[in-house]
Amino acid sequence: MMQLTAALSGLLMAAATAHPAAHKIKTQLGSSAAFDRHGVLWLVGADDGKLVARTSSDDGNSWRPAVILSDEAAMAGGDERPRIAFGPRDEVYITYSRPLEKPWTSEIRFLRSEDGGVHFSAPYTVHHDHQIVTHGFASLAVDTQGRVYVTWIDKRNAASVAQYYAVSTDAGRSFGADYKIADHSCECCRSAIALAPDGRPALMWRHVFEPNIRDHAIVTLAADGRPAPPERASFDHWAIDACPHQGPALAYGEDGRRHQTWFTGDGLFYASRRQDGTLTMPLRLGDEQASNADIAVSGQRVEVVWKAFDGKVTAIKALSSRDGGASWQARTLAATDGGSDQPRLARKDGRIFLIWRTDRNDITTVEL
Repeated sequence: MMQLTAALSGLLMAAATAHPAAHKIKTQLGSSAAFDRHGVLWLVGADDGKLVARTSSDDGNSWRPAVILSDEAAMAGGDERPRIAFGPRDEVYITYSRPLEKPWTSEIRFLRSEDGGVHFSAPYTVHHDHQIVTHGFASLAVDTQGRVYVTWIDKRNAASVAQYYAVSTDAGRSFGADYKIADHSCECCRSAIALAPDGRPALMWRHVFEPNIRDHAIVTLAADGRPAPPERASFDHWAIDACPHQGPALAYGEDGRRHQTWFTGDGLFYASRRQDGTLTMPLRLGDEQASNADIAVSGQRVEVVWKAFDGKVTAIKALSSRDGGASWQARTLAATDGGSDQPRLARKDGRIFLIWRTDRNDITTVEL
């Protein structure tokens, strides 16, 4: 397979359209990582506020130089970051939020490659609503039929923040209508998306239940824009009139069990959903400084990672299970005394890797 190369950066920049009205973006570490079907590890993020991609053919031991994919401003910090997914025939799909001229406004941009990343299209806006409001915090998934789903937080209705999504049935060349999932989403928490056992994407997000309870909801998306009603996914009854800026993580096992992490007023937690629909007893992750978890499942292996701060050093802590979550082993995977991104987990042929971007060490990759 042909690979993405730095020589293409000039071509890609020429194809992109700058957004001169966008407000300035600071250097940010927010990124996403995933393996394609050929075992190449991809990382998408932003350098100097511009969307970039890097690839590694040796499981993250070495990385090719970053390639600029778009000359537009791209948001890439904390829960707001670019996302990447792959189609069944070497398609590469990337979403990111482009800031608009007013503070706290943005739009969801999308670009695609049909040849494994050798060439990318110019970016375009996914949603049909073009008001100068927030369309951000996108999630991205490809279902087992090759359809592309993009979800986002949407503030087109001033009275209520909502979760929306759109579906592409032509490998990302175009997207259909904007479908509303639910009103009353939390404003600035990332959502989590994963393929459910039926091959469709399931979306988990922080919802605002009446009267002002910021727990989580989950729904399985439908290609026709008619998802089932959302279900409650966490039951902490956290009453807070603020956004904690910490979204959940989600993964499914081959046995159909749902695994999730989430943050609430009492800390960071993991639980799984049994076949009868009930959650296991939530397992607390770390102490009151624990944050920003991710999760991956492979067979009976369950890996959970999160950030922990002791006042001086930020570490990535992990809990590992080899029996589907019945028992756990704890360890520390990496640490830094500088700035850092949230930890990301990526799967490759049953293996699970931590990918962590930091100011000090650029990209740290650890096989779990």
